[in-house]
Amino acid sequence: MKILYYDCFSGISGDMNLGALIDLGVDEKYLIEELDKLRLDGYEIKVSRGIRKGIEGTKVDVMLREHNHEHSHDGNEDGHSHGHMNHHDHRNLKDIEKIIDYSELSSNVKELSKKMFMKVAEAEAKVHGKPLYEVHFHEVGAIDSIVDIVGAAICISHLNVDKIMSSSIELGGGFVKCAHGIIPVPAPATVEILKGIPVKLGAVPFETTTPTGAAILAVNVCEFKDNNNFIVNKSGYGIGNRDTEIPNVLRVMLVEENNLSDTYKVENEDKVFEEIVECNIDDMNPELYEYIIDKLFNEGALDVYLIPIIMKKGRPGVKISVLCQASKLEKMKEVLFRETSTFGVRSFKVDKTMLQREFVKVNTSYGEINLKEAYYKGEKIKSKLEYEECKKIAEDRGISLREVYENLRNEI
Repeated sequence: MKILYYDCFSGISGDMNLGALIDLGVDEKYLIEELDKLRLDGYEIKVSRGIRKGIEGTKVDVMLREHNHEHSHDGNEDGHSHGHMNHHDHRNLKDIEKIIDYSELSSNVKELSKKMFMKVAEAEAKVHGKPLYEVHFHEVGAIDSIVDIVGAAICISHLNVDKIMSSSIELGGGFVKCAHGIIPVPAPATVEILKGIPVKLGAVPFETTTPTGAAILAVNVCEFKDNNNFIVNKSGYGIGNRDTEIPNVLRVMLVEENNLSDTYKVENEDKVFEEIVECNIDDMNPELYEYIIDKLFNEGALDVYLIPIIMKKGRPGVKISVLCQASKLEKMKEVLFRETSTFGVRSFKVDKTMLQREFVKVNTSYGEINLKEAYYKGEKIKSKLEYEECKKIAEDRGISLREVYENLRNEI
């Protein structure tokens, strides 16, 4: 399994992320050619080598042009363009979605970009107490933030890994200037985006993780885990804008999970973060539930279940609960809104602790079958026959499924 692992010991910002992924091997020419599909002008991307505390890596600067004078955005690595406001800084979410939708980027890159923008926009709207599409985002609307977020989607899509993981995230401390004045670090929007995700505070008195950086992780990472057992195949370093007490770099790695042996595995005691989205329904034809459940699974749900409930005025109803990865949350909401009678859904992060499991082939009187085994602290504690295999044996031999289960349990 090919895994992209973010090591955020010094946080993450949009430009550090681009630097790290180029350093890991994404071709900068490919990235620039893809970004050109946005048909945005007024900027150039400068890619250079940099060094922080003896660690060399790649630095990416978005150079903004204004009145024929070129400048880079100021050294606060928060993806914000302080002191150089122009008309681009006042784009709202609809404007940005149009730019992305009208581009020639792949549908996957478009979808991923819009999810990351939505994540920042929702946090900014909540923090500032304004409706989502009425907020003019100085930061989100700036060209450098568009480049950072769409660039992240291009690089991540291009790497085409099986899974994206991250360490806990260093947020820094102190205060920072933004369009609204002096705000505490971490910025309120960053805290909002990273709800339910493990973070660290105060390694340095500066902002180390920006809302843009936080959104890149919140949307793409499916597991946050510090204690890992990896084989590292490749690493890359993205250089930040400050020379702080700790190396101001973002490390990314292409890794494989290292199993202790073919048969000996330990359970994953770290938390896997997933989302539950649910709604209560008391006014829908029950024939529709089977279709809706199948549709949710087809769109990537990990589990779907129905719970009978009694609602207000004594009405019998059904609660639909859907478990999914964070990246699939918006798709699950869309299915529920389009296919059910509900007018609203609830969603929240959950953490799940899973036993390490593996499939082994076992010879039996019915031939070779698969057995699912589960391990706890290196000890095999349970095993399970696969229903579909047992069902096929029963049908092929004309015997009851119960008999197949009993015979196999006696043999294994």
